[in-house]
Amino acid sequence: MNIEDFMLTCPSKKFLGVECLGCGAQRAIVLVFEGRFSEAFKMYPAVYTVLLFFFMLGLSFIDRKRKYSSVLMTLVVINLVIMVVSYVYKHF
Repeated sequence: MNIEDFMLTCPSKKFLGVECLGCGAQRAIVLVFEGRFSEAFKMYPAVYTVLLFFFMLGLSFIDRKRKYSSVLMTLVVINLVIMVVSYVYKHF
């Protein structure tokens, strides 16, 4: 068995034939965990900021004393910018 057998399919790509802003994220995260960092970035440029976002989100649930809302919102904006720019670059 391979990890790729358990990956979710993109409903947008499956039903509409159009890639979404998140297409490639699962495969890029697998590439990061395999240690293939440059390939992960080429697959999905926002992979590292997405991982940082999820790390900070988990930390905000564990450490309730500090406020992480400004950091999380900054990461959301950065992720959206990277996703939109890479989507436009890839398709146009």
